[in-house]
Amino acid sequence: MMTATRSLLLTIVLSVVAAAAGAWGGARYVVGQMHHPASLHQTMHKSLDLTTEQDQRIGGLERDYAVRRHALEAEMRAANADLAQAIQAKHAYTPAVQQAIDRSHHAMSELQKQSILHVLAMRQVLTSEQTARFDDTVVKALTEDPS
Repeated sequence: MMTATRSLLLTIVLSVVAAAAGAWGGARYVVGQMHHPASLHQTMHKSLDLTTEQDQRIGGLERDYAVRRHALEAEMRAANADLAQAIQAKHAYTPAVQQAIDRSHHAMSELQKQSILHVLAMRQVLTSEQTARFDDTVVKALTEDPS
């Protein structure tokens, strides 16, 4: 009986850990694709013929976004550490496990929002001609299969 219970608990714990790792990895992949896909970055700095003023303004936006992004990524790592600790403490799906998952999801959601706000802020710096090319690149970055 004890062996069956331990096996069940181990299965549950491993499932929760695998789900958390999968969510973390998936979020990092999606955010990475949104954050600075090569085509978006290349379009911004190489293909749009930015003026010196535009380049400086966008550089400032990128620096500000990098600070927010790093803080939210640290929050996701902290939530995952809390999740690991909560699972290890009780080996069950406890309120602490749910709280850590919710914390992680909140940070991922906030990072996605910040990424979109960053893209829209950069867009405001562009001329109408540049915006059309930029918009095409953003749509492709969000809809194309990266594989």
